[in-house]
Amino acid sequence: MKIGLSEASRAVRGARLACGAMLLACPVMAAAPAAPTPPAITENAFRCITQMTHVRHYYVDNLAGDLAGTVRAAESTTGEPYPVGSVVQLVPTEVMVKREKGFNAATRDWEFFELDVSADGSKIRTRGFVEVVNRFGGNCFACHIKAQSQWDMICDNSHGCDTIPLTRAMTGALQRTDPRCKNPGPPSPEDAAALAQLGAMLKAGAAAAAKK
Repeated sequence: MKIGLSEASRAVRGARLACGAMLLACPVMAAAPAAPTPPAITENAFRCITQMTHVRHYYVDNLAGDLAGTVRAAESTTGEPYPVGSVVQLVPTEVMVKREKGFNAATRDWEFFELDVSADGSKIRTRGFVEVVNRFGGNCFACHIKAQSQWDMICDNSHGCDTIPLTRAMTGALQRTDPRCKNPGPPSPEDAAALAQLGAMLKAGAAAAAKK
């Protein structure tokens, strides 16, 4: 069957209109939301440890607003990656922060911080990974890299890291006496005893180091 030129033009025009209608009817696929980015990490990013969220014997926070994701990872019994902005602290002077993807493949994007803390707030002594050594002479990265892969470099009690010289009583006492917190009074007798034991251990370690 022959179709006249005008009929062919009308058919093409109708097909174009139909295609346009179909496009208008189809939903536009939204772009995947970008991963949250924590603000620039300065001394003001760190606060009283007991104002953070307590998970077992340590504290967590999230500088990018995803506290629920951080808590979920911390409470996981099988392990999962921590979201960007996660903050993990066992004692007031040592901090791990999960940075943006690609920050450092060797540390699985964690950055380590050593702080000085006082009633005036926090001061960053050292930050990075191989550069950060705690007051016991332990390198934070060298310890945490030994954690089994599913735990995302978090040591806890049984994740594969070397044991630390601090007892649970000592870490608890340090948490409860963080000078950045509005502590109501002197430490309890139990905390005072744990801190005295810690002080003696630090003094002995310093004396041994001086002899070398």
